[in-house]
Amino acid sequence: MKKFPELSHGQLKRKCDIEIFNFNTTDELEELQGIMGQTRGEQAMKFGLSIEENSYHIYMSGSKGTGRTTYAKSIIEKVSRERPVPDDWCYVYNFNQPDKALALNMPAGMGRDFQKDMEEMLGELVIQVSQAFNSDDYDRQRNEISKIFQEEKNRYLSYLTNYAKEKNYVIKWSSTGFIFKPQLGEEELMEDEIAQLDESAISELEKNKQEVEEVALEVLLKIKNLERTAKKKLLLLETRVGLFVVKPIVSLLIEKYSQCNKVVNHLQKVEADLVENIYQFVLDEDEEITSDSQKVINDGFLKRYKVNLFIDNSKTAGAPMIIEFNPTLNRLTGSVEYSNENGIMKTNFLQIKPGAIHHANGGYLILEAHKLLSNPYSWDTLKRIIQTKEITVENAASQLGIIDVTSIKLEPIPIHLKVILIGSEYLYYLLTHYDEDFQKHFKILVDFNDEMERNKENELKMAQFIRSYTKAKNLRPFDRESVGRLIEYSSRLVSDQRKMSAKFNKILEIIVEANSWAAVNGHKIVSKIDMEETIKNKYYRINKHKEKTEEAFERKTILIDVKGEKVGVINGLSIINVGDYYFGKPSVITITSNPGREGIINIEREVNLSGDIYDKGVLILSGYLSERFAQEGPLTLSARICFEQSYGGVDGDSASSAELYGLLSSIGGIPIKQYIAVTGSVNQKGYIQPVGGVTEKIEGFYNICKNRGLTGRQGVIIPYQNIENLMLSDEIVEAVRENQFHIYGIKHVNEGMEIIMGEENEKIIAKVKKKLDFFRKATDEKNMNVK
Repeated sequence: MKKFPELSHGQLKRKCDIEIFNFNTTDELEELQGIMGQTRGEQAMKFGLSIEENSYHIYMSGSKGTGRTTYAKSIIEKVSRERPVPDDWCYVYNFNQPDKALALNMPAGMGRDFQKDMEEMLGELVIQVSQAFNSDDYDRQRNEISKIFQEEKNRYLSYLTNYAKEKNYVIKWSSTGFIFKPQLGEEELMEDEIAQLDESAISELEKNKQEVEEVALEVLLKIKNLERTAKKKLLLLETRVGLFVVKPIVSLLIEKYSQCNKVVNHLQKVEADLVENIYQFVLDEDEEITSDSQKVINDGFLKRYKVNLFIDNSKTAGAPMIIEFNPTLNRLTGSVEYSNENGIMKTNFLQIKPGAIHHANGGYLILEAHKLLSNPYSWDTLKRIIQTKEITVENAASQLGIIDVTSIKLEPIPIHLKVILIGSEYLYYLLTHYDEDFQKHFKILVDFNDEMERNKENELKMAQFIRSYTKAKNLRPFDRESVGRLIEYSSRLVSDQRKMSAKFNKILEIIVEANSWAAVNGHKIVSKIDMEETIKNKYYRINKHKEKTEEAFERKTILIDVKGEKVGVINGLSIINVGDYYFGKPSVITITSNPGREGIINIEREVNLSGDIYDKGVLILSGYLSERFAQEGPLTLSARICFEQSYGGVDGDSASSAELYGLLSSIGGIPIKQYIAVTGSVNQKGYIQPVGGVTEKIEGFYNICKNRGLTGRQGVIIPYQNIENLMLSDEIVEAVRENQFHIYGIKHVNEGMEIIMGEENEKIIAKVKKKLDFFRKATDEKNMNVK
């Protein structure tokens, strides 16, 4: 019998060579620059950020915890400092279209000045206008106009009175106009007196009345013209006084903002409107004129001259970077606030609030793809904004085609920004496949890996990473041995001796908890002991189900033997997932066989407890048996395979090699060593293929053997290709060193047969073939008897 391919203790775990570290503690190291283990992602990110084209937005793909958001934030902060600060944006009243607010842009910092200047202008106007219109000079000029008007009016009225008197009429005034009464001498004629006059006298009175009325109409028209002229003169006086006050104040602002054409145009309209409505600034006589005139400024009418500082970049260094973790439609595109006025909801341009896209304009916007797609209308709205390169405040009602409740329209603001979506690889492929606009706008994929090469360079970077975090969070430094232990833990996370985990959130958890254990242990520097305590307690907090499973084995609630030999019974190895924690659980697989033509029956499949991959693995066994034993005649076999005490279903093909050994054992009547457990899939040619979770599977079987007593003969068979996936505990490594436990790495089922059945391959095959020949003859005889 050939020598078994047993692994040495040095192959079971890749220990960290701390001699490569030229430091005593991580405090001696420089901080890590950039991110480690993501060369492809870093190159793609730098390339994406360097392209200004609108359609080259970025999608960062990878698992949570790989440092995507942190890296994006750090590199964008660096790049943004080299870019210009974008303009400020203000919304102001539109004097041409009051229902559509105007958007004004100006260099960063000027928006705040403009808002303040307009506030101060209003306060100054309230004081100066009130002073001007309450001055003696203004009263004198106004009185002169009124006096001239009154004198001219009185002259016309006097002329009318005299003319009427000549015509024997007296004029009386009423609320409806002139009343003409005839008179004789100085006495007014009454109706009965007029009736006693002769016809010629009455006719004379009627004629005179008509003449007086004609003159009265002329006088009335002249008085109306006088009133009109007086009003024009008073208005010109108001305009002249208004211009005298307004012009110098507004001119100073126009000069200050002369480089901003849109602001200058707005100020010119402000000036014209101020003059036209100058009386709005005049305080009542009982109101005191002070520098604090907010009561007047906050008046509904005068709000039109105020400024809504929509985007203020006065304190922004470089281009802005906005991270929005809750990208609802309102948080992306802004909102309109309302005030309740006598039960009516009203709004104006001062109540418009910006969104994340407005704040990020001219810079970078970072969003989580999953949350963006989860919020109604957010994704479609973002795509439309990217396409049109402009934005206004939007709401869900307008998206649905319902009446727009904002009651105010906004001039769109031009948009130029880089959008960075952060999401899973799965979501990236879904968007690529189902959304035709996605790749049109997001042409750059920054793909973050879950793992990185474990080489000297990255091991040193891991130490620098620890240094960066401990310094930032004011934690204890790590010594060389604790850094080495963390690197080993990182390799275990990815189940690969050649790799380290790139899920830095998992690494940070250990760093923080190790610092706490160092405090408990009274250590100023985190040591290997603290690291061991950290890892042990971390597993303890989440391994309730593992302990319950091991307890069930110990109490023999779950039946399994780790000593002796049995025919058609083999210990397979499986994995149980509980959240993000998984552990190995040995499973007893039983196989029965007899003559027949049913072939291999998978009991799990028959009761719908198996997955597709498991079913495939069982079917592969038929292929192997057919090629190996059915070349000279048909395979007449009826066999049943069962995962004993499996109630939650089974999937995966990692038990297919164990099932093959059990099947050969059952057919050939060859006992299987119960103290050897098996994992690994097999193909139709008998070659062993790698599987996942070998470390946890080995530890699961070892723990049962240890609890029942190590005999020095127990062990596990694994695929040869999985050797580099081993990151076993130091306890198992030591047990292998002392020959208390054995691990075999095989390439073909022939090797596994010899290990687990204790016979040479040729003898095993011969026994199986002999039994299958017997099954064939027995089946043929049975068929003949039936006929």
